[in-house]
Amino acid sequence: MTATLPDGRPAPLMTGAERPMLESWLAFHRATLEMKCAGLDDTQVRRAAAEPSSLTLLGLVQHLAAVERNWFQRVFGLELPPVYDTEDGYALVPGRGIEEALTVWRREIARGQERCAGMALDELGRIPVGPMAGAEVSLRWVLIHMVEEYARHNGHADILRENIDGLTGA
Repeated sequence: MTATLPDGRPAPLMTGAERPMLESWLAFHRATLEMKCAGLDDTQVRRAAAEPSSLTLLGLVQHLAAVERNWFQRVFGLELPPVYDTEDGYALVPGRGIEEALTVWRREIARGQERCAGMALDELGRIPVGPMAGAEVSLRWVLIHMVEEYARHNGHADILRENIDGLTGA
């Protein structure tokens, strides 16, 4: 049974085995990103908050869909193209709104979970692209990295959301 916080996000485990704990923290951070986008329209999620940065909530969701595919599928042997036109997924295109981006993001999460479901934390994969291309990483490393990746980007999402409509909080 998974406990939930008053805002509906899954509460991360505070004790227990390593993998469920890592996965619970990742689920918490994924839910936090989704919460930061809730109730906003396509114009709002395209608004950048801190010049000269062009970072937007929509761009973050797209980026994290690309990150999900890369770390949980491509690293562990699936030969897949990037989710979007650019490797990082940040580029916005006319006509792609938040609902489509969230659908793609959720799909990539589900595919990654399916891909890694039976793997041990010590299972190794290889980074397919970027400055560390070819380096071996364990599923444990990927899970820790993904918690860090979401935590960092959720900090960005906090600032973006506050700039859009003043909403603050976790």
